[in-house]
Amino acid sequence: MSVRRSTVIFAWILLLPAALYVTVIVAYPLVDTFILSFTDASLKKTTKWVGTANYDKIFNATFAEVIVRTFVWTAFSVAIKMIIGTFGAVMLNAAVPGRALFRVLTMPPWIVPMAIGIFMWGWMYNGQFGMISGMLQNWGLVDGPVAFLAHGSTAFWATIITDVWIGVPLVTLYMLASMQAIPQDLYEAAWTDGAGRFYRFRRITLPLLVPSMITMSMLSLIATFNSFDIIWILTQGGPNGDTTTMIIDTYRTAIGSKKYGEGAARAVLICIFLSIFCIAYFRVTHRLASGESR
Repeated sequence: MSVRRSTVIFAWILLLPAALYVTVIVAYPLVDTFILSFTDASLKKTTKWVGTANYDKIFNATFAEVIVRTFVWTAFSVAIKMIIGTFGAVMLNAAVPGRALFRVLTMPPWIVPMAIGIFMWGWMYNGQFGMISGMLQNWGLVDGPVAFLAHGSTAFWATIITDVWIGVPLVTLYMLASMQAIPQDLYEAAWTDGAGRFYRFRRITLPLLVPSMITMSMLSLIATFNSFDIIWILTQGGPNGDTTTMIIDTYRTAIGSKKYGEGAARAVLICIFLSIFCIAYFRVTHRLASGESR
């Protein structure tokens, strides 16, 4: 056996564990879900091939509303998390007394088990004994109890606020780490030239944070688009479906109604949307990297 051939075989042996992992954990479930989406799989013993019938069913007016609602819910949640998280990182990066304590205080929403945190928010949104409704009544802003989760518009924003509360600590810590990686000599040179605090932030900090902001936005976008726990625990997609997103609708169809074929079609659609997001992310980061290398 030649040296070149033995080198190639050795390389394939090294790649084999990773290839098996990707095949079993990633590729097989995706392919199986894709095939399932073309069947009428349910609790019946037999399964028939139905072609694109499942996709024809989901492209109706109701599901179109679900898609739009999912994008709006995700856009608002990610935008608010990025704004608050970046602002918090700027504050935590400032040389103020007790800075370490403030950094620790950002952690509880991330440390507390998610389900417990969501139940806590569900209690605060309660109209009869919830803290938020009680405070609004004491301040004279509302005339009576407000059941935030009982009405569509308030429930929609209540789930967004809860998602923001859970997601902001991660964004803050990520952006804080990115700020601390910026070379200090840039700030010292700008300060020597007489640049003010805001000018240094606008011309040094903000441009150098753009790659980190894009990465964090994309990670947050994928996690938020797939967010299930928050909406399911607070409203289960109600009232009247006003908080039903694509992932909630998929769960209801596949698990609740036992229509596995239709649920798989919805899951494939979610994968397509997320793939588009990832492609956009790689194109943007590639363009940024190309700009830096010039």
